[in-house]
Amino acid sequence: MSQPAELPVELHEADRRWAEALLGAPGAAQRRALAKTITLLESTRADHRARADALLNALLPHSGRAFRLGISGVPGVGKSTFIEALGLFLVERGHRVAVLAVDPSSSLSGGSILGDKTRMERLCMDERAYIRPSPACGTLGGVAEKTRESLLVCEAAGYDVVIVETVGVGQSETAVAGMTDLFVLLQLPNAGDDLQAIKKGVMELADLVVINKADLDEAAATRARAQITSALRFFGPHAQHGAEVLQTSALKGTGLPAFWQAVTAQREARQASGELTHRRRRQDEAWMWERIQAGLQQRFRQHPAVRAALPGISADVTAGRLAASVAARRLLDLLN
Repeated sequence: MSQPAELPVELHEADRRWAEALLGAPGAAQRRALAKTITLLESTRADHRARADALLNALLPHSGRAFRLGISGVPGVGKSTFIEALGLFLVERGHRVAVLAVDPSSSLSGGSILGDKTRMERLCMDERAYIRPSPACGTLGGVAEKTRESLLVCEAAGYDVVIVETVGVGQSETAVAGMTDLFVLLQLPNAGDDLQAIKKGVMELADLVVINKADLDEAAATRARAQITSALRFFGPHAQHGAEVLQTSALKGTGLPAFWQAVTAQREARQASGELTHRRRRQDEAWMWERIQAGLQQRFRQHPAVRAALPGISADVTAGRLAASVAARRLLDLLN
């Protein structure tokens, strides 16, 4: 770990204490600092955002050493059970595991249940693991807006495996592949036939596909494995080499050694070829442009002329007096 003296002098006093604790030895102080830092990152206050930016830049040189694993799948596939079983498997082998779990937010109330700590009770109690549930807050892709920043903070705290669990709400569930080193898609034994597998757009992004709950119907799990393996050959990234499809039972803990062996093999191959470094550079650039687009949208809404004209133009659009495309151009022209 790096020494606190290496931290920038311009850090807020409280943020400096948190950074020192984060970069220090594992324990209650580090976990408290990690929670407070992520809370600061998630704040929407302008002064908090400025502090968060400074703190994140201070921690950046200490990040990047962990393996980033993304896990997705439809609701009910057993993501939380799988992650808890995997996390316990890893900590017993000397790893420190951080789980960034993103829960869906209600489109009506905006609230989230954030029940992952309840589901992962055994892993939550282990001092070698850290679980942080966050609301998706309407973000497409099922990933909270600050998930990437939280990932860097967990890495700076010394967690060598960071798992990002997404909400698993449909084909837009692809953002996790843009921030992790390996993307795992969980499937149920009765996932459908070859054609149904091809229709799932998220499938082509998967580096590994896992048939979970294989103990419920071993014959169905075996068929699903064969069908998905066959279907993946139609996708560009897997057309020549195929993709590995595994079977597990997270509830019984079976299949986890084979799963982690497959993950490790892919990681080592990508490190040796330089693909892992190249992938992260592409992800960082994409992240920059994503934040630029979000920032521009926010500034657009806050522009005085836009704020003044928006209620009237919105009323014209909803009343059918003005085409939405025309309305958008008129609002954009107000920025000139």
